[in-house]
Amino acid sequence: MSAQEIEIRVVPHLSEIGQADWDACACPETGDGGAPYDPFTTYRFLSALEESGSVGAGTGWQPQYLAASVAGQVIAVAPLYAKSHSQGEYIFDHNWAHAYEQAGGRYYPKLQIAVPHTPATGRRFLTRPGFEETGLAALVQGAVQLTENNGLSSLHVTFCTGNEVARAEALGMMVRKSQQFHWRNEGYADFDGFLAGLNSRKRKNLRKERAQAQGFGGTIRTFAGDDLRPEHWDAFWQFYQDTGARKWGSPYLTRRFFDLAQETLRDDMVLVLAEREGRWVAGALNFVGRHALYGRYWGCIEHHPCLHFELCYYQAMDIAIARGLKTVEAGAQGEHKLARGYLPTPTWSLHWMRDAGFARAVENYLQAEREAVDHEIEVLTEYGPFKHVQIEEQQ
Repeated sequence: MSAQEIEIRVVPHLSEIGQADWDACACPETGDGGAPYDPFTTYRFLSALEESGSVGAGTGWQPQYLAASVAGQVIAVAPLYAKSHSQGEYIFDHNWAHAYEQAGGRYYPKLQIAVPHTPATGRRFLTRPGFEETGLAALVQGAVQLTENNGLSSLHVTFCTGNEVARAEALGMMVRKSQQFHWRNEGYADFDGFLAGLNSRKRKNLRKERAQAQGFGGTIRTFAGDDLRPEHWDAFWQFYQDTGARKWGSPYLTRRFFDLAQETLRDDMVLVLAEREGRWVAGALNFVGRHALYGRYWGCIEHHPCLHFELCYYQAMDIAIARGLKTVEAGAQGEHKLARGYLPTPTWSLHWMRDAGFARAVENYLQAEREAVDHEIEVLTEYGPFKHVQIEEQQ
């Protein structure tokens, strides 16, 4: 198929593409009635961000969705945004921006193919089945051309898959390697099955942490699907605001997002709440994919020892085991996750710079960074809590 046969559109509202066409590219696997591989690129999630004002005017995330069509049929889409800052991305390029502007350039706005505020790996070049190669190439070339035509500094694709990296690199994009901490479910029957794979000291520490957390003086409850209620979101909004204010200065998501989540995303979520003396005091929000659980937000209005670890990490493991999910992705950063069974795992991003000289400098940096990340993953894995025989099997 020649490039001339493909039409590329840039639209500011997801509704201009439509849910049927978007999801035919973003989550065709749901045709069997099951869950999407991840919920974050579905129409319902991205439209909730847009409709709630969590992206759009004043947020620094201006939607510029890409759609590639052949003979009127949408064959590929991408969640593209014009960015006026580098917040909410979790792949940090602040030093690049500083260097570019010190050299006299204007780094912002830039273009970003990503799920806003969501450091979870998934497909970013979303293609209808049968158009995987053609659709990805059209989206890459269209996004690069859009960057170039508008005189923008750069294009970035964050938390994409390894398969996308290999194909996009061949089309001229630069590869960046990072790492997160993920927990792997090795077919455990229960949490004790996971503990059996740890060395004795770590196993004792985790049991002690769970006992201390669960003895906080209240109860821990889990809600999903139709069990979620507006009052749960009222409580969680307080927790989220507190965490957002401390980490980012202001929360990324609006209160309206959680109302829309209650309407359209409740089957994609599991909310863990801690209650003490008749009120909710802490909570952790997870999203559910076909094979993975994604830990996203945590907050509290009372501080209790180890309760954060219990709600965010151990409860997530319990949920994954009960649902037969293969992994738990616990979000960005946090080497403290290592002692709790979350091992370093590579994550990927792609980058294109309009200025050739700056691109060469960035490529040199990325090569050195990839080597450093490889070394870090190797070292951190050795410091994990697992018995050495299990680490060797995983490698």
